[in-house]
Amino acid sequence: MKLFESGLLKVRKLEKKDNKYLAKWLSDPSVLEYYEGRDNPFDLDKVNRVFYPPNDKEEVKGIVEYSNRAIGYIQFYPLDSEAKKLFGYSTYSKELIYGTDQFIGEVAYWNKGIGEMLVSSMIHFLIENQKADRVVMDPQTRNVRAIKCYEKCGLKKVKILPKRELHEGEYQDCWLMEYRK
Repeated sequence: MKLFESGLLKVRKLEKKDNKYLAKWLSDPSVLEYYEGRDNPFDLDKVNRVFYPPNDKEEVKGIVEYSNRAIGYIQFYPLDSEAKKLFGYSTYSKELIYGTDQFIGEVAYWNKGIGEMLVSSMIHFLIENQKADRVVMDPQTRNVRAIKCYEKCGLKKVKILPKRELHEGEYQDCWLMEYRK
């Protein structure tokens, strides 16, 4: 099922048959350097456990296609009270805040503007279709390429989240970045 489309870019819902793509991408050290960690490669069993749990919450998982070729992964979800509190947002506010995580798994598609197209399209989709008031991401501060991409898409750095993510044996600081409607 298609979630949204923009030119040659299409995002569709994750299907069981996509597990082979995730296993390929999440065993590539170039991808793992920024997503999950090179000390945490995935095989098919791990992909099936992590990406296809029986009782999934409100998280929507998708495959990114470019020119009809699967090249990446994206997920989005409304922030729950715990995440809002962690990021410093009021848990009493009626504001609808969505988080997203994404990566382009086919390294040959890096540095071609596709990430910018993906993030911009996702922001537009969340604001128009899901009625989001804000869209947030929390990239590691060392992931300069992703941060530059997000800034080009209109996200602003809000604050540092110290030691937010365990990556390759060390807790990494992350930026809380947001796009406001």
